[in-house]
Amino acid sequence: MRWSEIPRDAKAYMLYHTLISPGLIVWILFPLYLMETGYSILEVGAFFTAVNLASIPLTYIFGRAFNRWDIKKGLIATDVLDGIAYVLYGLASGAAAPLILFLGRTVEKLSTMLYPLYRAYEQIIYPKDKYEEIFAWHLRLPEISRLLTFPVMGYVLGYVYPGPESYRWAFILFGLFSGVTIAYIWRFLPSVGKEERITPPGFTFKAGEFRLFLAVEAIVTLAWELAPEIVLLNYVVFVLHRTVFEVTLIEVVSSLASIIGTYASERFPKGRGFQGMSLGMLINALYAALMMVSPPFWLVIIAYSLDAFGGTFWFPFYHSWMFKLIPKERVSEFHAAISSYRKVIGIVTPLIAGALASVHATLPYAFSLAFFLSAGLLLATVPRRLSPHVAPGS
Repeated sequence: MRWSEIPRDAKAYMLYHTLISPGLIVWILFPLYLMETGYSILEVGAFFTAVNLASIPLTYIFGRAFNRWDIKKGLIATDVLDGIAYVLYGLASGAAAPLILFLGRTVEKLSTMLYPLYRAYEQIIYPKDKYEEIFAWHLRLPEISRLLTFPVMGYVLGYVYPGPESYRWAFILFGLFSGVTIAYIWRFLPSVGKEERITPPGFTFKAGEFRLFLAVEAIVTLAWELAPEIVLLNYVVFVLHRTVFEVTLIEVVSSLASIIGTYASERFPKGRGFQGMSLGMLINALYAALMMVSPPFWLVIIAYSLDAFGGTFWFPFYHSWMFKLIPKERVSEFHAAISSYRKVIGIVTPLIAGALASVHATLPYAFSLAFFLSAGLLLATVPRRLSPHVAPGS
């Protein structure tokens, strides 16, 4: 699919994600900030678990409310909350620092409760007959943005101005930059109210297939959540004795692998989406197997490149499958329910991951390997589980 073929509103939405992509470095800096200011890997895992608990019911409640409300306003609220959270991270110092950090993380968790609205917005604004093709662009542009910005920020924060104090200034700058992204949403993204969410004629909710999707979602969630970013940071910074620059170097090479993955997914045979998902999961399993053996830094880069390529490869097929199972008039509710379901599964995974990593730095990847293999094998059998008239990946 060429860029010229993408509808204008879909282009504007993709460019919004390209604009906010550099700010995702906060997801690396925040746990690293905690570790470099005295928190152990187990304590960081416990910290993240503690602020996960309250978000589960509220995610569904917010999603159900946005069945009637304009989703665009939810996107604005997300950036407002993220901006406040990042500024609070930057202001955390002195004796009150733990309280301010917890407050900031709680505000950021409020923001993540609205993240299902991104999926809901995508399901409506992207052409339903072009989901697989358009998601290649949806992934490609933000990865290019990270590819260009992460090396610079990583070098500055890793070697020019290293340490927690510089991280705090970075938090404040990205928090203030939310004002720009809020203005962009308000000016360039279209509203999506109730009238835009009409399920097309002929749609039938397939309860059995949706249950199968939820089973896959549970396995994939465990695969990701048991080897989160804090495990990588702990291994690279505190075991291999590298800096945030090397962490961003991993992210940069991963972005390059993701970009390649978007082109590979575009060229995978249409109508074989389940096989594409299965293949991508097995590539993710290879990444986990490499990380499990406590590799040197150069092999960490290769492993995470495989992870990025595999995840990008199966992403368009997986989201296309999910979108085709969800009625449009309840799109925000369904995506919020799926997100809450994922949060229930992941309630204690940060704590478990931290505990496993405290035993051995790469032990979490062994569990991730088992779940990725399980997901790949299950997806390979999905076409046989569905009724004969359903085309694989359709």
